[in-house]
This record gives sequence, structure tokens and C-alpha cells, in this order.
Amino acid sequence: MSTLIVTTWSLEQTSPADLRHAEAPEGDVRVVRAQEPSPEFSRFLYASVGGDIRWTDRLGWTYARWQEYLDRPGVETWVAYDRGTPAGYVELESQDDGVVEIVYFGLLPAFRGRRIGGHLLSYGVARAWDLADRRPGLAETKRVWLHTCSKDGEHAMANYQRRGFRLFDTEVTEEPEVATPGPWPGAHA
Repeated sequence: MSTLIVTTWSLEQTSPADLRHAEAPEGDVRVVRAQEPSPEFSRFLYASVGGDIRWTDRLGWTYARWQEYLDRPGVETWVAYDRGTPAGYVELESQDDGVVEIVYFGLLPAFRGRRIGGHLLSYGVARAWDLADRRPGLAETKRVWLHTCSKDGEHAMANYQRRGFRLFDTEVTEEPEVATPGPWPGAHA
């Protein structure tokens, strides 16, 4: 089995003032919170956004595992729609001591390069900073963090840095190369 050398970068913001907003794209692009936890929809977003960039860690999750995760307090999914069609998403997860992780962020392949990503990321980061306002009982956000890696889209790191994220850790690992089917087998040649 072949292996990949993967570099993972961890980035953070430690104040809401760190966020540098992107301009909203032209056209009818809206970002809406998926208020009803839906394993089917979340799996669709995960597989559709991550299929061509080797997201594999959740492919084996059962329906029950998805539901358990989505039902956790402090987990939110924000979806960008372009003229009514899902274009991408950002998933937030509240952690201990006022920390919020952007667990997943990305766009479906057909929507990349349309200036939606910076807008969606800006919106998602702002929602990470005000998460406690929507979720009574959660600590006020003191830190927002995420990680990206060398398998992610070529513009991911630059987008994070333009939004005000700073690098705080780098890790290099070797992992088995796993073929991903995209949203379904044969979707991406």
C-alpha cells in the first residue's frame, strides 16, 4: 500500500478582533444554519465537499453516530447556498474552556473559485465567536481554532490566513493513501 506524507497546520484566533472579513460574493449567496440535525444532510455535505480532497475519517460513521455527534450541545452546521443550491459548509464544535473548533469547512467542487469560500469562512468564524449567545450554558468563546493539511484545497491555507488565523503548530505524518469516491463512485474522474 502506498503512503502519503501529510503536513497538518493548526491555526487560531484569540480575539474576535482577529477576524478579517471577506467581501460577500456577487449574486444570491446566503449562509444559513442547519437548525435541525440531519445525518443525511451532514453526510451529503461531508462527502460532497471532501470527496476529491481525501476526507475519509467519517465515511464509516453509522447513521446513529452522525445523529449522536450532531445532537451534541455546541455543534452547529452553517451552509452556504448559491441561488438555493448548497455550495459549502462550515461545522463548529464547542470545546472546553471557551474554545470553538472549526471542524470542517469547504465548498463543493462546482462552487470553488467563485469567491464564496472567504465569505463562508468569515461568516462561520463570526458564528464561532458568538456561539455562546445561541447556546445557553456554553462558555463565552475565547479562542477559535482549526487545522488544515497538505491534502486540502490549494487555497485553504491562504484563505485562513487572510481571515486572520495565525499558525501555532505544524505536524508531519505518514499515512496510508486511501481512495475516496467523492460524493458517489465515479463522480470525479
